[in-house]
Amino acid sequence: MPRDLDLRHVISPAVRDLIELANLGDFDRTREQINRLRGCTRPINLVGHTTTRDHTTGETIRSYSTSDEPTGRLLTTCGNRRASRCPTCSRLYAADTYHLIRAGLSGGKNVPETIRNHPRVFLTLTAPSFGPVHNQTTTKDGKPQPCRCGTRHPDSAPELGTPLSPKTYDYTGAVLWNAHASALWARFTLNLRRTLAANFGITQKDMNAALRISFAKVAEYQQRGLVHFHAVIRFDGPDGHTSPPPAWASADHLLRAVGPALKRTTLTVVSDTVGDREIGWGKRFKVDEIAALGDGELTDRAVAGYIAKYATKSAEDSGTVDRTLLCRACSGRGAIPSQLRNQPAPTRKGKSTNRRFDLANPCHECHGTGRTESLKELPVHQHVRQMIRSAWDLGGLPEFADLKLCKWAHMLGFRGHFSTKSRAYSTTLGALRDVRRAWRLAQADAARVRAGQSVPAPDTVLVTESSWAYLASGYRPGEQLLANQTRHDIHQAQRRKQEGLEPA
Repeated sequence: MPRDLDLRHVISPAVRDLIELANLGDFDRTREQINRLRGCTRPINLVGHTTTRDHTTGETIRSYSTSDEPTGRLLTTCGNRRASRCPTCSRLYAADTYHLIRAGLSGGKNVPETIRNHPRVFLTLTAPSFGPVHNQTTTKDGKPQPCRCGTRHPDSAPELGTPLSPKTYDYTGAVLWNAHASALWARFTLNLRRTLAANFGITQKDMNAALRISFAKVAEYQQRGLVHFHAVIRFDGPDGHTSPPPAWASADHLLRAVGPALKRTTLTVVSDTVGDREIGWGKRFKVDEIAALGDGELTDRAVAGYIAKYATKSAEDSGTVDRTLLCRACSGRGAIPSQLRNQPAPTRKGKSTNRRFDLANPCHECHGTGRTESLKELPVHQHVRQMIRSAWDLGGLPEFADLKLCKWAHMLGFRGHFSTKSRAYSTTLGALRDVRRAWRLAQADAARVRAGQSVPAPDTVLVTESSWAYLASGYRPGEQLLANQTRHDIHQAQRRKQEGLEPA
């Protein structure tokens, strides 16, 4: 920046920083970095270098260093799947999930198209009731009828999903159900295999030799703060999606086996403090056969889009917060390690940590609470606040130390992955990212050819040496203005395409 440039008269810090960026030199490169992020909300700032050489000749094929950047750093996308955190990156995650699910239904991405002939069903599993809640009910004919409170709630009613009687609602059971939902799914898949083997009249060993059950599922939060699962379950041959299932295994077998498998799926939670509890699935579930491509309403495309939509959602869609409440300075103990007096070691399997927070020297960050924020000040509904409080209280009990409920209190106890699949269902998210990376390298090589530079042969052995370090997250104030403009331009382009003003 020129030394004689005086910006003291510019009141806006963002505009002042933008002027500084414009005077750093090569402002086009700065704009190029921002545009490449496509409006990422909080990019990762890296410093470092990378060099790719021909292993045989030692010739440098590609080299890059952040010291050559106008700002001295490289901005990369945050990659956050949550739409509430980064709409841009979450859309990419949703698109990848869509292609992953779709490939397992109709082929593509190295999955044969014959996969659409495999028997498959779409399953929705819900949590049991822990007390009556405000809801929107309908008659058998689909006509709306009043809630049990006597009111017909509109879609935007804030009381939807909240208990009719908060004093009698089983918050402890609700949190423990969320915490064990993933384990309950694993137990269900095991019981489904057992039920199918019994229905086929063969042993599980013989069934596994002839038949494989593949699945892909996502978790979604209901308004009452409990998760439920949407899943695709498919019959394959013993080698997965590359082999057809035996002719005697049909979708009807899957449809008939789900109900009995659900009934026998339970987990027992043992606790001297809150009492032993048996956890199982709710009585309401829905299972339908997925029709062939283009036939009926429940098609490959519809199911893939339905699941991908929920892959970017999280607990905040039920009204909670999208950040952990655990104090990082003391890991939720209420005091930093040097201040602990005769306290147990950090939680490990079989050990517990005292969380009574009655230490003489509390943590200076959380003032002894172990939380980053006061529960009373959280901008959430009282029902959600009580779920968070229950998770935090249960997390302080020795018998629930392994559940780490304090860490996952903002998730209302749920600590599993939102999107999972069996190994042989289809491609992987990593494989999809590798394809994108290869495409970018091909684009870079094409640019080298246009510039008259040589590119390595396809069979050339390349060696890459890299060194990267994390610097920070987010934009400079001036970069934030450029990112806002990029988001606006992308939004306007999408709107024009939707209105038919531009070719798709």
